[in-house]
Order: sequence, then C-alpha cells, then structure tokens
Amino acid sequence: MKIALLGYGKMGKVIEKIALGRGHEIVLRKSAEDTFEGLEQADVAIDFSIPDAAVSNISTCLDNNIPIISGTTGWLDSYDKMVALCQEKNGAFIYGSNFSLGVNIFFQLNDYLAKMMSNIREYKVSMEEIHHTQKLDAPSGTAITLAKGIIENSDYSSWALENAKEDEILIDAKRIENVPGTHSVFYNSAVDTIEIKHIAHSREGFALGAVIAAEWILGKKGVYTMKDVLNLT
Repeated sequence: MKIALLGYGKMGKVIEKIALGRGHEIVLRKSAEDTFEGLEQADVAIDFSIPDAAVSNISTCLDNNIPIISGTTGWLDSYDKMVALCQEKNGAFIYGSNFSLGVNIFFQLNDYLAKMMSNIREYKVSMEEIHHTQKLDAPSGTAITLAKGIIENSDYSSWALENAKEDEILIDAKRIENVPGTHSVFYNSAVDTIEIKHIAHSREGFALGAVIAAEWILGKKGVYTMKDVLNLT
C-alpha cells in the first residue's frame, strides 16, 4: 500500500515507522510549506497535521479520489462540510479524535457507564485530560468525544472548561511536558468516586490505529469511524 503522510511532525514520523514496518511505502511526506506533489501516487492518505491545514488536506484528497484518514483535531466546525464533500465525490473518509485501539474501547466503556449512571442522581460527572505542551487545542478531541458519549446517554447537555452549570460536564484540560495523553472520567458522590481512565504510554498506539484504519478503508466508499474499523458495537 502506498501512503501519503499529510503532516510530518512527531506523529507523522511515528506513523511512517509503523507503516514501513507493516510493509507499506511512503510516497509523500508533506509538511506545512510543501505541495501535494506525489499525492496522485498514493492509495490512501493519513492526515496528522494542524487544525488550519486539515480541511485543505482532506478536501484535496477527496477531490482527487484518495481515501483519507484524519486524526487532526480542532477543525470540527467544518466536519459536516467534509462529510458532504465525501458523499458528493463518492469518496472514502475516516475522522477519529483518537485512533488508539485502547481509546476506542475506552469510548465504548464510557458510553456504557454513562447509560448505567444516567438515573443515579447522587453522582456528578467530570473529566480530566492531560497532554503534552505542544498540543494546540483544548480540550482534546478525545475529551470532546468522551463528553459527547456521556451527553448522548444522560441528561447532560454540554461541556465546559470552567464554571460548569448543573447540566454541563466540567473538563479540566492540563498541558504537561512529555505526556502523550491521559483521559479520566469521574463520577463523584458524597460517599465515593467511580473513575475510568486511559493512559497512553507513547504515540505508537495512535499511529498503529491510523495505519490499521488506512489498511481497512482500501476499496471502500463512504464515511466511517473507528467503530467500523474495529467492529465495535
């Protein structure tokens, strides 16, 4: 499989290592100042860039009939437009706030716990996410996905970074040097706390999931998620 890497920072380099180790070829390594020359050779593209570049990267791939996997966060105001473009072009597109296999299992666990807790009024939910200081967006896309999972399965209506109202989930977003990503969900009552947590030990988990998604999407058309890739229900 020939892969175009759109974004060649720390994550792009780890994805390259994983992809090469699985027998794939890299035909484009695009940093911010580079062109898309070489994209036409790719079977699939993987975008781990920056929020300002993600929409351009995704739309260019869809316009050129290149399946696109995007793990860039912070651009989701344009997500519906990219879905519409994918459908218009009969393309293939996966966005994931986190491609780690463990995190996607954690998402399912979070949804299930939220359903269990939805009618137990003694508990108030809150969240904490910790990332490296180079991460540009806060809260993380992963934290937002977790919050949405709780909202869809409870009476909470939204989330907030501070001064959360009764129907809002408080997300404490911390930035600490050399932390790949830690996410915790707390259900606190006067007598106890229930906590679920995912701790990433390195970027390799994110990279492996993205490469697996790229392998999976070949030959497919449509908009998918990691639930489809991992057959999670």
